[in-house]
Amino acid sequence: MNQDTICALATANGVGAIGIIRISGEDAVSITNKIFEGKDLEAVKTHTVHYGFIKDNDEVIDEVMVSVFYAPRTFTAENSVEISFHGSPHIAKRILEALINNGARMAKAGEFTMRAFMNGRIDLSQAESIADLIASENEAARKMALNQLKGGISQEISILRNDLLNFTSLIELELDFSEEDVEFADRSALNQLLQNLKTKLQSLIDSFQYGNAMKNGIDVAIIGKPNAGKSTLLNALLKEERAIVSDIAGTTRDTIEEVLHIKGTAFRFIDTAGIRETVDKIEEIGVKKAKEKISTAKILLYLYDEFDSTAEEVISFIKEIYREDLKVILLHNKIDKLVDREEPTLNSFDAQLKAELVPYYTDTIMGISARDNINIELLKAELANYVEELKTEENAVVITNQRHYEALQKSFNSVQKVEEAVSMGIQTELLAYELRTALEHLGEISGEFTNDEVLGNIFSKFCIGK
Repeated sequence: MNQDTICALATANGVGAIGIIRISGEDAVSITNKIFEGKDLEAVKTHTVHYGFIKDNDEVIDEVMVSVFYAPRTFTAENSVEISFHGSPHIAKRILEALINNGARMAKAGEFTMRAFMNGRIDLSQAESIADLIASENEAARKMALNQLKGGISQEISILRNDLLNFTSLIELELDFSEEDVEFADRSALNQLLQNLKTKLQSLIDSFQYGNAMKNGIDVAIIGKPNAGKSTLLNALLKEERAIVSDIAGTTRDTIEEVLHIKGTAFRFIDTAGIRETVDKIEEIGVKKAKEKISTAKILLYLYDEFDSTAEEVISFIKEIYREDLKVILLHNKIDKLVDREEPTLNSFDAQLKAELVPYYTDTIMGISARDNINIELLKAELANYVEELKTEENAVVITNQRHYEALQKSFNSVQKVEEAVSMGIQTELLAYELRTALEHLGEISGEFTNDEVLGNIFSKFCIGK
């Protein structure tokens, strides 16, 4: 694969002021030189920019600037060229055709980044962080992706692997001298190492919930009986008339989803159909969808109105949908109807709920008025606080990638098995096997242990040109 010279459009498809085409490979400079009218690109210094024209045979295609980069100080660690042209899709097509006619080929999705990985310029976790950086939609996601690109995870994993590797080497040495019945690896020191490894691995594993929330956002389902004020709440949160509001129960038949950024975190609010028994086929589908959204949400905003609900109804529903990983915020809506009730304090109705629902939710009951915008900012603060509670140590490495999370869990399980084997005095062969397994799982993150199927799956998600 690395013998070919590849080319692709590096900027977004469509019309723009400027477009950029990237070329990478041993013949990148010589192929570009064949279609460039200006300086002899094969005679210029690396990391220089040159003005001229791109020609297809004798026809001038465009006036361009060409940047020349010689290996190994390039993104792919190969000879590379970037052609900056006037951002017409037709011009881009003509330039790519000219490059292909002179010996290049079109790059596959993610092939530039894959070459950077294969040539040892970056490891696999850094390659994945490039995709995350491109896809980042908020400041927190950008910072975490950039930290990973700079090697934050790689450094942490490298430290863990080195510690494991040192003991694995000693255990392997014991196997070579098994007939001598000697121990090169101090078992008490190994126990201490295993404890440290488990602590560090668990810390990384625990950070995934926060990292995933920052990277992908948090699903928040707005649930309640018909006419509880769900659509009014969505409009109040967004500060715009996004959902239809009516006094007629059952107005919302489908789910409505909108994203709101609160303190840098993307919250995906899902307004659902009112939960009730119904003979209306369309509304029944809406109720089914609402229940599906509950099953995938991380936060549930349950609205109730004490003039239209009983405490028993609320309690029964919360117990029915309870999950350990679901944060439930009970919202006593329409407090504008209550005398002296503009503070988020509990009244007797709420107090009954709190007493009955203690271990089913996280102790959050709030009085609001979605219509009059009472305590909506307080609700946003509660949502932001949920994210803060997910944080581990300040400035610690945060896991955002599902593949890394699974590899860390597998490594943790292997370390536990080593610990059990040591405590039971099990023979060296099993220790060596489990230590090697833990090392391999850690190596999966950086790409030291991987296979073509995994690589193909990772890089196929990149855009062509990256």
